[in-house]
Amino acid sequence: MSETLKLTTELVNRKTPTPNDNGCQKLIAERLSKFGFSAEHLCFGDVDNLWITHGNSGPLFVFAGHTDTVPVGSIEEWNTDPYKAEIKEGKLYGRGAADMKSGIAAMVTATERYVQKNPNHNGTIGFLITSDEEGPSVNGTRKVINYLKEKKIKIKWCVIGEPSSDKQLADVIRIGRRGSLNGILKINGIQGHVAYPEKAKNPIHAAADFLNELTSIEWDRGNDSFPPTSFQISNINAGTGADNVIPGVLDLLFNFRYSTETSQDEIQNKVEGTLKKYNLDYNLEWKLSGAPFLTDSGLLIDATIAAIKEIVGIDTISSTGGGTSDGRFIAPTGTEVIELGVVNETIHKINECVNVDDLETLSNIYEKIIEKLLSK
Repeated sequence: MSETLKLTTELVNRKTPTPNDNGCQKLIAERLSKFGFSAEHLCFGDVDNLWITHGNSGPLFVFAGHTDTVPVGSIEEWNTDPYKAEIKEGKLYGRGAADMKSGIAAMVTATERYVQKNPNHNGTIGFLITSDEEGPSVNGTRKVINYLKEKKIKIKWCVIGEPSSDKQLADVIRIGRRGSLNGILKINGIQGHVAYPEKAKNPIHAAADFLNELTSIEWDRGNDSFPPTSFQISNINAGTGADNVIPGVLDLLFNFRYSTETSQDEIQNKVEGTLKKYNLDYNLEWKLSGAPFLTDSGLLIDATIAAIKEIVGIDTISSTGGGTSDGRFIAPTGTEVIELGVVNETIHKINECVNVDDLETLSNIYEKIIEKLLSK
């Protein structure tokens, strides 16, 4: 059994629904301390974070990731115990196997090999590990980045081990992510009896034209790096449950996944202007999950593309697809950020799994990236 598989198994066997780390970071720190790493355990609220480094000069290269997982869902639907790693037909099953304990394991073993071969390497190698990526993302990477800013520590390159691959290992790397902006909208009406509509005001009817216009807007056409901005209603609710009552309130949740062609202010102004256009009585709260970010060139991308070609023999594709990641907190500091990890087919699903053969290969890719950036 390879070192990467062993460590992945140990991590999967620890039950870590967000924000519970359950000793994963301590395990990582203990391993890396044997190779001369210095660790800081940063706890904010109920979230554990690990900042651990080797070296103290030159450019700072960082691996980033998270030990927390989403809930397992219905355990009865799993073919294996989700909190006990099990190998079947070449796949390792368990919650977090793909997202992203295998990525963390590959980072650790890659770094151990590299530091053992190059104890006096150029630059500094660091790890930023949180247990708050799958949760509110308030006391995790966001807080650690603020801590590093206060210490005047600047990350030059960052590889996040999120499962970026599509059909085979390393066929896709993420070079950025779209922005994510959420709206919590309440449209007010007047509740009444359906037989006396003149004495009520139906907020569903009032909102119909507004929603029709909002769903038909072309916000932008995207660009070479980003698809067009999209608008989606994720939840809509009104009524008392009775069929003879006109509701007094309509509640909506919606989300914009937006490109660099459109700003947060432009979206908010357009939505609020459209609400006013239809004379709606409303309350609207905005929540920004993260602004769009992009690393479209630089030494990190060059090193990653070359490492994948050397280890796997394929030309990888650069993408900004998918949801948000903690890269949204790291990239604004001026850091070159990419995401590279295992195949994402089963993430957040029942029977989450990862190809066993991919684990050591991913570790070799990571080691090659470090080598290309710090061995010159």
